[in-house]
Amino acid sequence: MSKILVSYFSASGVTKEVANKIANIIGGDLFEIEPTNKYTEEDLDWTNKESRSSIEMNNPTSRPEIKNKISDLSLYDTVLIGFPVWWDLAPRIINTFIEENNLENKKIYIFATSGGSSVINSFNTLKNTYSNLNFIDAKRFSSNVSENDVTSWII
Repeated sequence: MSKILVSYFSASGVTKEVANKIANIIGGDLFEIEPTNKYTEEDLDWTNKESRSSIEMNNPTSRPEIKNKISDLSLYDTVLIGFPVWWDLAPRIINTFIEENNLENKKIYIFATSGGSSVINSFNTLKNTYSNLNFIDAKRFSSNVSENDVTSWII
């Protein structure tokens, strides 16, 4: 029996809501990718070049620290990674998560939330950056994700 981990980073709560729905639908375990220093509203102001998120996203080597760790990743053969799309990419904390965990030989699915941006560039960038990993597919969800949306995507 394969075990699924639904990991996610959520800055404003939208991705968390989607991750919870996905985990309930597919019976996966949930893991929140929490930054050591939570993002404030000011940190998330993408219109301010000096905001924390702007500074991180403008620096490809930025790796925000993660507060928590997965106890035993070897239990999972499929890992879903969810995040809000920032600057048409995954937030840099997703790079931290990938680099701190051994995801080799795991099926990796990406899910993203966004007001309008596609998940395609985020997916392709992660796939190219971590070419040794098995990225299967990506999907953008809104907060009203349905059971049918999730099961048809994962299956």
